[in-house]
Amino acid sequence: MSQPTATDPPLTATRAVDDPRTLRALAHPLRMSLLGALRVEGPSTASRLADRLGESSGSTSYHLRQLAAAGFVEEVEGEGTGRERWWRALHRSTSWDEAELATRPGGRELAGELAARTVAQQRRMLAAHAAERDGLDDDWRVASSLNDVGLRLGPEDARELADELMAVLARWRDTREDPDQPVVHVLVDLFPLRAYPL
Repeated sequence: MSQPTATDPPLTATRAVDDPRTLRALAHPLRMSLLGALRVEGPSTASRLADRLGESSGSTSYHLRQLAAAGFVEEVEGEGTGRERWWRALHRSTSWDEAELATRPGGRELAGELAARTVAQQRRMLAAHAAERDGLDDDWRVASSLNDVGLRLGPEDARELADELMAVLARWRDTREDPDQPVVHVLVDLFPLRAYPL
């Protein structure tokens, strides 16, 4: 039986979610990690994910089933056994309308939880890059980019800029991706600060 490969495409690029109960499935840190691993590394089993994340296979199996019930992952048909099922992500990313979410009961708090988990994951990604940077070959060191740009914008212009940047990334994803190359992580964050942290 052949193992699913990392190049097996997810069904859709982005899943827009408007139901807080569905988004609640993502608010658990292990579920976010499981979904992230399946999106970046491709299909896997609960046991392999448990080893990768330092968890028990019972825990990863339970949380994969919760993600499946919410429509974020699915079992790979025809692969594995009853004891060792393969799972894959259904989408490349997840989006939601924070303004709409805030109108729902508990929505503002849920948005806060998801933002905190996203920031924590981005910290881990940046820390991993910093730790691995010296080991990169010269081409990748030059190609890597860490930038911080401050612009004076109102909320409408900031939203327009964010949408434009995401459209550029979607175009590159659709026209320039090469499955034989490593995943390049792009973090796009726009936010105001009362004071620049020193």
